[in-house]
Amino acid sequence: MEFVRRAVPPVLLSCLLLTGCSSASYPGSATSGKDGTPAAGPSGTAVSPGAVGIPVGAGPQEMYTVQRQPAAGSCRYRYEKGEPLEDTSCTPGATSPAVTQATLASTICRKSGYTKGIRPPESVTGPEKRANAASYGYTGRLGDAEYDHLVSLELGGDPNDARNLWVEPPDPGHRAGSGVNNLKDPVESKLHSAVCSGKTTLKAAQQAIVTDWTTALSRLGLG
Repeated sequence: MEFVRRAVPPVLLSCLLLTGCSSASYPGSATSGKDGTPAAGPSGTAVSPGAVGIPVGAGPQEMYTVQRQPAAGSCRYRYEKGEPLEDTSCTPGATSPAVTQATLASTICRKSGYTKGIRPPESVTGPEKRANAASYGYTGRLGDAEYDHLVSLELGGDPNDARNLWVEPPDPGHRAGSGVNNLKDPVESKLHSAVCSGKTTLKAAQQAIVTDWTTALSRLGLG
């Protein structure tokens, strides 16, 4: 067999001579989990290290199935002025591929019916909520906590990607047994109105809500 010599590019040669190059450092290579398998969302969408933006889920489905949640006790709440925030490792958010800046008029900005038509049934979200409460170590009344879409459905969040759902505790001072009532909901509504009126872009609103919902409006100059 004839041996063919090929020149090694100077940049690659320098890398090899110094410390070696790791393929994991390149954008687009799959992130490995603890068992060495590629990290992926419930829909099988892999997450790449260094990827820019929020993960994208499977989008609305005709039939939803109960999604596996993070291990019990593996997630920790953060708090901003007493308000609960998600664990970004467990709940980074996930968007729906069906909702883009170009499809606003036919999805989240249409007059009615979008979110109701894509919301998973309680037979799916009920078991998920109980499992996610264990993930976060939430021990309060489940009826007082919202199984919340971090990127809300009205902002193009994925309906049933586990990366986009978390058990959100009630606000400080909430009376036990009085049901769900939190300050994140009106923030989502104002962001939705801003997106549909053209005051901000869909991506900007989504990024603001996953960064810190308590500062999302001020970050975008909306309040």
